[in-house]
Amino acid sequence: MENIKIAYCLPSLYISGGMERVLTIKANYFADILGYEIYIILTDGKDKQPYYPLSPKIHVINLNINFNELWNKSFLQKALLYFSKQRIYKKKLKKCLFEIRPDITISMLRREINFINSIQDGSIKIGEIHINKDNFRDFKNDSKVNFTKKIISIFWMKQLIKELKKLDRFVVLTNKDKEKWMELENTLVIPNPLPFYPESIFKSSNKTVIAVGRYVYEKGFDRLISAWSYIHKRHPDWCLHIYGDGSNKQLLEQIYSLKLEESCILEHAVSNIVDKYCESSIFALSSRFEGFGLVICEAMACGLPPVAFDCPWGPREIIKDDIDGLLVENGNIQELANKICYLIEHEDIRKEMGKQARIDVERFKIENIAAQWNILFKSLLKQKNIKITNH
Repeated sequence: MENIKIAYCLPSLYISGGMERVLTIKANYFADILGYEIYIILTDGKDKQPYYPLSPKIHVINLNINFNELWNKSFLQKALLYFSKQRIYKKKLKKCLFEIRPDITISMLRREINFINSIQDGSIKIGEIHINKDNFRDFKNDSKVNFTKKIISIFWMKQLIKELKKLDRFVVLTNKDKEKWMELENTLVIPNPLPFYPESIFKSSNKTVIAVGRYVYEKGFDRLISAWSYIHKRHPDWCLHIYGDGSNKQLLEQIYSLKLEESCILEHAVSNIVDKYCESSIFALSSRFEGFGLVICEAMACGLPPVAFDCPWGPREIIKDDIDGLLVENGNIQELANKICYLIEHEDIRKEMGKQARIDVERFKIENIAAQWNILFKSLLKQKNIKITNH
């Protein structure tokens, strides 16, 4: 058990986001198993409970900055309010860190990344990102964004790089994304941990393909539904179930226009997603991009072979093509349909891939990922102590 004191900075814990989920998994393990003293410093959602269960050993501090007030304001109002709140945030966070005196402070690359390095509280500073660089607040290639915002985006990225260079370490999720941060020399790859790994699973023979994720553009469910129209013609006895939160109106319209309403079902997100994986036979990922692709790992842990677009970035670093799953050229809807059909039509290969998937994904168990973080923390603390001693 190590008495390492760590402070995480992020907006809130009350929403059901991927970053919040991953942080909770890691923080709980660090506190309960490794004996770290964990602080989570929030800016929003003061009176709201964490969405994911949090260890009672973890200290939660809410600075009550309430950046949510920025929404539904005009551009000028937003700008003025933002800079005002940033000043308050910096002042409160500085006071908080000097009181806690953490060994390590970790920014989840939200608003504090703009000033975290200037707080001289003596803690090691680490940045942690949960989306790939090309899609991290980058408006340059978005035709729907006006010229002014594109210019702001370019300026913002330059400022971000400047701050990231000052960090003791910058942690990304994939090797491919690490290559994208070519301006930096302090990057390290540590993938996300599995939220669960069932000790035993009941593998059904249900004729069901499952997909999981928020009903948003980046998840590409419109692409999966288009692929399903081909699959349904060849295998009308199979069903596709998509589990997610958000607005699914456009997807429903697409389903009805393709007359797939009986075989393609949009479900709400459920707490017992493990059961839903185990009731299915194939997992499909149709995302346009991912930070990592944790849902692939979840499905594999339940013995499902994944069929995934080789999108930036994540699937290729999780799936061993033709061994524990199948990769598809990103955006090739016909190939996605063909590869799902291949697994439908070859039950023996499907089951063997599922078995291998469950074995291969063990490398993402929390104990294995936490060990990588533990090595990082100890190495940085050792370097810091050497510097202090030499000084």
